[in-house]
Amino acid sequence: MEKYRILGKTGWKVYGMGFGGIPIQRVSYEEAEKIIAAAIDKGINFIDTARGYTDSESKIGKALKGKRSKVLLATKSMARTYQEMKNEIETSLNNLDTDYIDLYQCHNVGTSKAMEQILGPRGALEALFEAKEAGKIRELGITGHKAELVIKGMETGEFATVQIPYNFIERSPEKQVIPLAHKLNMGIIVMKPLGGGIFSKPELVLRFLLGQDVSVLIPGMDSIKQVEQNTELLENHQFLLPAELDYLQKEAREVGDHFCRRCEYCKPCPQGVDVTNTLLIQGYYERYNLKEWAKARYESLAVKADACIECGVCEERCPYSLPIREMLKKAHKVLLG
Repeated sequence: MEKYRILGKTGWKVYGMGFGGIPIQRVSYEEAEKIIAAAIDKGINFIDTARGYTDSESKIGKALKGKRSKVLLATKSMARTYQEMKNEIETSLNNLDTDYIDLYQCHNVGTSKAMEQILGPRGALEALFEAKEAGKIRELGITGHKAELVIKGMETGEFATVQIPYNFIERSPEKQVIPLAHKLNMGIIVMKPLGGGIFSKPELVLRFLLGQDVSVLIPGMDSIKQVEQNTELLENHQFLLPAELDYLQKEAREVGDHFCRRCEYCKPCPQGVDVTNTLLIQGYYERYNLKEWAKARYESLAVKADACIECGVCEERCPYSLPIREMLKKAHKVLLG
């Protein structure tokens, strides 16, 4: 098992276990600094964040003081036009407190209109080219949840990496995206490796993914313990045993593909409903048989799912096009039943 892999045409050597920057939003600056220091000490040298992850960039920037040269730093933006992206790049440089960003990605390209804006005249790609020429960024990447749009971006030849959701349930990248990435010599960054926490034995899923022909996994981490556990899986990698594979296959059948990945792109709810937490609690009730605990946890929420006025804002933001309004109705009924 190769611990370090080449990130496609960038030529960079990356440790197979990277650091996803979403959960770092939940901890203090001091905690974030300790967690990232532990990650670097364990060999992690690829850190991914985004403009949309509230204070994630700022926390990472502060934590990398004196350590910047030890990591490859990636961020991303939902900007689609030239001026928006130009502004976002400057904001990222300021937040991350760095002179350059190794990988800047077009974030969550989810519609044909967004792709056309990015690639068209005075689009985001033009600003990225300009920043690359100025030495502010080194390479360009694209991220997305919809294969047909990601593939369209990949085929332009303008991006060095592709970031996709891939885990034991979401295996569609194996059909087209991953083979095309290899053909185009693009680095493959695996987001949502744990499906937002849907798996009961996450270590099995990470072991499965570490055995695939991808560049780097970026599970989110918000504790030193998680850093230690995840890096240990790479350091002493073991391929899945038949019984472990059977366990994951059974779980994948039970879960299906209709579930919340806890990306939190749906936030904030205008009515204050915590969508991701509500659906997580429902999962504990239905799948892990923690019924009394889940009901008590739900009852303690200040705003419950029945506060939803069905405005649909959350569904417009969801990269998986989940019917969140109906899911919230069901969760409320289950948890207060």
